[in-house]
Formats: sequence, C-alpha cells, structure tokens
Amino acid sequence: MNAPKQLDTADHSRDSAGMTYVYPVVSRRAGGVSIGINLNPNNACNWHCIYCQVPNLVRGAAPAIDLALLERELSLFLEQVLHGDFLQTRVSEGARRIEDVAFSGNGEATSAREFPQALEVVERILDRSGLPGEVKLRLITNGSGLDRAPVRAAIARLGGRNGEVWFKLDAGSRAAIRRINGVDLDPELILKRLLRCAELCPTWVQTCVFAQDGIPPAEAELAAWLALLDRARGKIAGVHLYGLARPSQQAEAPRLARLPAAWLEALALRLRERGLNVCVSP
Repeated sequence: MNAPKQLDTADHSRDSAGMTYVYPVVSRRAGGVSIGINLNPNNACNWHCIYCQVPNLVRGAAPAIDLALLERELSLFLEQVLHGDFLQTRVSEGARRIEDVAFSGNGEATSAREFPQALEVVERILDRSGLPGEVKLRLITNGSGLDRAPVRAAIARLGGRNGEVWFKLDAGSRAAIRRINGVDLDPELILKRLLRCAELCPTWVQTCVFAQDGIPPAEAELAAWLALLDRARGKIAGVHLYGLARPSQQAEAPRLARLPAAWLEALALRLRERGLNVCVSP
C-alpha cells in the first residue's frame, strides 16, 4: 500500500482529505497546518485573479451549502487530527501543529448565502473540540461581501472570538485591479470595505506580488497601493506580503513569475518605514 501523501506548502489541494468542504494544508503564512473550509466546491468566484491556483475557475457565487455535511466533515476531521495519526502520517515534523481554521477554498467564501450559518457551525465544533485556544478562526476574503449586513454581522462575530480577517488588496489603481483581479472596481470602494472590516474584526491586508512578462510591479502602481495602505495605517493589523509559491492555474500563468525574496524584503521595508506591521512569505 502506498504511504499517505505528505502535505507541503507547494500543494494546497482541496481534496486532500477526500471531503467536500474540509481540507488541510501546510500554510506558509499561518506557519503550520491550516484546516480550510471550502464553501466554493463549484470553483466559482466573483473575482478572477490571474495568479489563482484554483483549476477550472469560473465566474459566479458559491452553491447552496449543506450545513449538516459541513458539521459532520469538520467533526470527523478534527477527530482524526486530535485523536488519530493524521499529523504524524501526513505532516512533516516541524509543522505538526494546527494554526487555524480558515474560510478560504476555491472562491469567495462570503458569496455563500449560508456563510453566517457556516461560521456558527464551525464555532460550535471548535468550542467542543478541545483544540487549544490559540488556534485562530480566520476568513480570507476579497471584501466584496462587506456591502451585505449579514456578512458584516458574521465578521463582527468572528472579531468577538479573537478571530482574524485576511483581506485581499493587490493593487491601488483601477487599471491594476482590473488586470490582476479581473474586476472593475474603484480603489476607494475597496478601501472603504477594508476599513469597515477592520472596525469589525482584526484585519490583515494580504497582497500577492509577482513579475508579469518578466517585469515587476511598476513604481506608479506601487505608489498607488502604498497610498491606500497609508490611509489604513493604525486601523489594520498589518500586511501579509507574499509571492508565488504555487503555479497559477489561469490562462495568464505563462506570463507570471516569482520575484526574488530580496525584492519582497525591499518592499516590506517601505511598509515598515510607514509604521505598518509586515509579514513576508517569498
């Protein structure tokens, strides 16, 4: 019999546990095992980021969520982690710790109508699981759901239990947002959503940087992005600056390349000089 496949940072397969909604990954940014909650098993997202690692990505929203199945899957998986041999057989020794349970997956989690109820399900299971209190509950989002009251209420609930939001902000100009994220949005709207999110729950900005056609982001684009972050200073927890650890599955993939770690560190220095907290994952 073949040995179970080891999890690593280069493979974030959503079917690694053979479940519909629950999948484990080893996360560079979380620093250990992240238990993912995938509310978009239909590979649908309302954005189309050119660096996205989701294969067969389509435009759209999450399907109807089977909350009872989500509860069964997460309960079963936590049983395997806490009382079985999952960590010993699937995770390298240095990463054998649960860092978070994260609403992430194959699209925008808040596009699911049942997102608030799914959050309640996950909270209930975590509260009875015996996981240590330092295990974070996170939402990774593009912020598009912040215009809806039920999503804002759920994010406030997340903040009330010491959770976190990781909020996508890849660019500061309308043209760059259109090119990178595939949506035509005013940066002012994204900033408004970001600031509202930070009022409700501790919020980190997450920014993916890469070379396109062999060229890193232009200085004018960086300046626009930095200007937005300047206006969020003191309100956000910090910035997760990360590069391409896994290949894009989108049509633009051949045009994208990983930037050197030194390039990311130089950009991080500019953020720190502005008084922003920064984590770098090349």
